[in-house]
Amino acid sequence: MPAKIMLVEDEQPIREMLRYSLEKQGYLVIEAETSQQAREILMTNRPDLLVVDWMMPGESGVEFIRRLRKNEVWTDIPTIMLTARVEEGDKVKGLESGADDYMTKPVAIKEFIARIKALLRRASPHQTDELLEQVGIRLNLATRQCYLDDVLCQVGGAEFNLLKFFLAHKNKVYSRSQLLDFVWGQGVYLDERTVDVHMLRLRKVLKQSAKDKYFVTVRGMGYMFSDGKGD
Repeated sequence: MPAKIMLVEDEQPIREMLRYSLEKQGYLVIEAETSQQAREILMTNRPDLLVVDWMMPGESGVEFIRRLRKNEVWTDIPTIMLTARVEEGDKVKGLESGADDYMTKPVAIKEFIARIKALLRRASPHQTDELLEQVGIRLNLATRQCYLDDVLCQVGGAEFNLLKFFLAHKNKVYSRSQLLDFVWGQGVYLDERTVDVHMLRLRKVLKQSAKDKYFVTVRGMGYMFSDGKGD
């Protein structure tokens, strides 16, 4: 699947220019005019990267990013800050707020696209040609196919999403509520037993190749994907 990018920018002409440039590169684009609107979208639609304007009505881009970094669900989303401010002190302030990169306006489109690609590569070092692989489990993220020791197997949509999350976040315990937030989205209200049901289905699929042993239930805490090596 193409990467999803959210533009948080109150100036429509700039938003339209950036959206056009990104869509030409094959990216999916979500737009928000304010920090508040962006937060509402994030509740149900998690992007792969954020582009945030510094000066917006209400909460500034700096404050928006600072709050984003305090939220465990969104803290790891790569972020580029856009601003007309060119002083070194402003750049430092933007980066210290939690932005991963910083570009000044007017935006040089070729450089902008190059920085987007670089940030996405750094954010997903485990992905090559949209493949994700651990301990003989391989996911093709473009076609949403799952292979166990190179044998194609059938896996449901929710189970695929769980598997994708765990392969990218190994050797750490996640509670049921965290998994609901990370995999289903913060704005989706489901019973925590939903996680148990889909974990049971996932383990049933993995058991045919003895891969279920890598998924550990930690009593009183939640679930963990362990590759047996630690971090």
